[in-house]
Amino acid sequence: MRSAYFVEKNKMEVREFPKAQLVKETDAIIKIVRACVCGSDLWWFRGISERQPGPVGHEAIGVIEEVGAGVKNFKAGDFVIVPFTHGCGHCPICLAGFEANCPNAKDGVNGGYQGEFYRAINADGALVKIPGRPSDYSEEQLASLTTLADVMPTGFHAAKAADVHEGDTVVVFGDGAVGLCAVISAKLLGAKRIIAMSRHEDRAALARDFGATDIIAEHGAEAIQKIMAITNGYGADAALECVGTKEAIESAFQAVRAGGRVGVPHDVDYNEWIDSLFWKNIQLGGGVASVAR
Repeated sequence: MRSAYFVEKNKMEVREFPKAQLVKETDAIIKIVRACVCGSDLWWFRGISERQPGPVGHEAIGVIEEVGAGVKNFKAGDFVIVPFTHGCGHCPICLAGFEANCPNAKDGVNGGYQGEFYRAINADGALVKIPGRPSDYSEEQLASLTTLADVMPTGFHAAKAADVHEGDTVVVFGDGAVGLCAVISAKLLGAKRIIAMSRHEDRAALARDFGATDIIAEHGAEAIQKIMAITNGYGADAALECVGTKEAIESAFQAVRAGGRVGVPHDVDYNEWIDSLFWKNIQLGGGVASVAR
């Protein structure tokens, strides 16, 4: 089978590999229908972060070709979301809704989804069934379904971690895929006003389509001034930080009111949390999104 392969900074290849095979009775073999490139894939491709050479990809949808003897919830022919998480579905961590932190997923790999076939571990706990067959969906719908493997749950996790609820004013930092999905999520959770931070006209237009009521193109202190003007000087109820930089997290803390909430669905190199949070009674939530939940 063929699979995308990371060689080194700025170099990818398509290579031949043995076809994926069942290893454990809880595995499933997936024929990949659609896969996509995550923003985090670009970090190591551009040399921003380290990665060893190997097969890549961690977001896909596909059709099950074969299941192990221990798989009870899926069968060959099922159309499924293949999440970047691999939770077993039955341990206390998974049952609490945090399968991204499952201790029984240590042999799972976030790589290889951008290939023709993929071995999915913990199939019963990790996969999510899609009604029907791929042929029932348009190209646009298939692309939308693929976002459910990672980017949409990550944006939704930002909103849930910030406890976004009915009537809130929410600021979304970041107009990439995760940020735009966070706008959708804030809207779904009932936010009344959604302020999207965007300097790109095309992304700002998408944010508007997805539910943003306000667009702010400025950065830094000027952006905070505009947020304060919109919120009568108090700040937003919640901020969703979907960039991953020190500057963005600091802006998120400044953008919320006293007692506000900040959702961070990613890692960030920032070690000055306590002082920023303490004096404004800010609640901070976040971590790795759990897709099956």
